[in-house]
Amino acid sequence: MTAKHDLELVKVTKRYGPTVAVDAIHHRFQPSSYTCLLGPSGCGKSSTLRMIAGHESVTEGAILLSGRDISDLPPANRGTAMMFQNYALFPHLSVRDNVAFSLKIKGVDTKERYDKAGEMLELVDLTASADRLPDQLSGGQQQRVALARALITRPEVLLLDEPLSALDPFLRIRMRGELKKLQKELGISFIHVTHGQDEALALADEVVVMNNAVIEQAGAARDVFNAPRTRFVAQFMGGHNVIALPEGNFAIRTDAVAVTAPKKGSLDAQVTAVEYQGTHVSLLSRIAGDQEITALVPEAEYFTSPHHPGDQISLHWDTKDLHHLTA
Repeated sequence: MTAKHDLELVKVTKRYGPTVAVDAIHHRFQPSSYTCLLGPSGCGKSSTLRMIAGHESVTEGAILLSGRDISDLPPANRGTAMMFQNYALFPHLSVRDNVAFSLKIKGVDTKERYDKAGEMLELVDLTASADRLPDQLSGGQQQRVALARALITRPEVLLLDEPLSALDPFLRIRMRGELKKLQKELGISFIHVTHGQDEALALADEVVVMNNAVIEQAGAARDVFNAPRTRFVAQFMGGHNVIALPEGNFAIRTDAVAVTAPKKGSLDAQVTAVEYQGTHVSLLSRIAGDQEITALVPEAEYFTSPHHPGDQISLHWDTKDLHHLTA
């Protein structure tokens, strides 16, 4: 499972009647990488994933895998596999039979499919649970069963539709690490749909941000976070202020905004809200023009000289930390 396979979307469009869910998007996914399709509900990310999987038809355009047009192929013949949001495990089948189910449908004999199911269960560290039923497993174990079932077909690309959304926050963080580790071990491409910015930054080699049926920005996770190109990307990724200056609109990270005594910085401001966040304190203030700016101040620094709503302060930043927005 270490071969490198390019997946490319060529001006792919999806319409539901008069509604355009995906609008002529073009993107080449890096082989053997972990990519997150990120965006708000209704942006087109799940429709894009379902078209890649073959569960939705392509209205216009083409989907290429290793140079082969798979747009009209049935899901089983594409070289992809999909792990669904609710895991879709059969409650009456054992873990082993759930994992082996797709091979049974293909007519693979019992011994061979059980041998392959055993390999997959070993991969996800569930060998000891092979004879259990799904309702005897934890949420994280059920997710690993669903992963093993998707991987047993030896896909070139694994598609994951919000796989962590049903887990509690602690388990979600743990499973992020397991997904990333598994992707690296297998050496295949994972394409993961999420609306969680933290999830995308933690997992992805590449982040593809979608909004209103188009791709707003794509690139390495760190690059997209540190240098957003549009107001939407800056605000959706979080951790940024969008500021209107005479030279245009700019984004600046909240932790790049320094707080000083009144008249000591570049801009005078009035504190409007203070939020303690553990390692940092979020300080919301208002400047001229009724613009709001957030400064993320380290906890120790804040409590050395605390500020409260109504206080007058000054703000300062290094101009190199400003990123000009194109839209």
